[in-house]
Amino acid sequence: MSPIDSPAVRRTTVWIPYLWLAVFALLPLILTLKISLAQMQLGVPPYTPLIGADEVGQKTWLGTLANYKLLAADSLYVSAYLNSVRIAAVSTLLALLLGYPMAYAIARAPQHWRVPLLMLVLLPFWTSFLIRVYAWVGLLRPTGLINSALLSMGFIDTPLRLINTEFAVYLGMVFCYLPYMLLPLYARLEKLDASLIEAALDLGATPVRAFWRITLPLSLPGIYAGCLLVFVPAVGEFVIPELLGGADVLMIGKVLWSEFFSNRDWPVSSAVASVLLVILVVPLLALQFYKTERAP
Repeated sequence: MSPIDSPAVRRTTVWIPYLWLAVFALLPLILTLKISLAQMQLGVPPYTPLIGADEVGQKTWLGTLANYKLLAADSLYVSAYLNSVRIAAVSTLLALLLGYPMAYAIARAPQHWRVPLLMLVLLPFWTSFLIRVYAWVGLLRPTGLINSALLSMGFIDTPLRLINTEFAVYLGMVFCYLPYMLLPLYARLEKLDASLIEAALDLGATPVRAFWRITLPLSLPGIYAGCLLVFVPAVGEFVIPELLGGADVLMIGKVLWSEFFSNRDWPVSSAVASVLLVILVVPLLALQFYKTERAP
């Protein structure tokens, strides 16, 4: 038997990914949860230990759920969570409505055109995320390219308020996360058997009916994957709301940054991050349940 096929090598190969996840995923989550149960203090670290000594020197539990109670009682945090979920959901829907026709068109394009079209979709990814968002700042500001063009053509008399609005946040979200939606859809649509559509048309189905009965159901895994890839990072997005939304658009990523860097309140910021993680786990569990139910 080859040394590569030995049980020890196989076990090592299996355990390496688990070890990687434990060190770089599970351990940071445990530390975040630990800090969220502490209290703020002036010092290093800026939070109290969870286990300390009482007056007689015996170890006692010092952890508290006060940070989570604060999140539930303060309308600021509740509004930030609700706004984040709403904006992320709408952005995901807009990305789906825009990305599905694009993915379908690329998947049905001639073979020699598919790679160049995909490259055009991925081209913005060759530049920094921050630079791409700043580009929209230059386009949307009152003296930017869009307002200047509309003023010069006489369509408007005064500059439109495009930046520091929720509309600008949606625009930035869809622009930055559209490839995350398009690529899973393309991967699924490109593998669909075109003979199924031809058979449906031969049996009397209209193109629209064939799409709703064949193409759309078979592309659902790509839709779910794309929606997750867009929704999960969009919920905790900070850069786009900060640069394009301004003070009027409150999302949880901005609250998390303020608590951590401005207020230096690590326990509250850790509690905010922990609750956000729970919110993000729900769609992942829903997708896993969907896959389990549809499994043969």
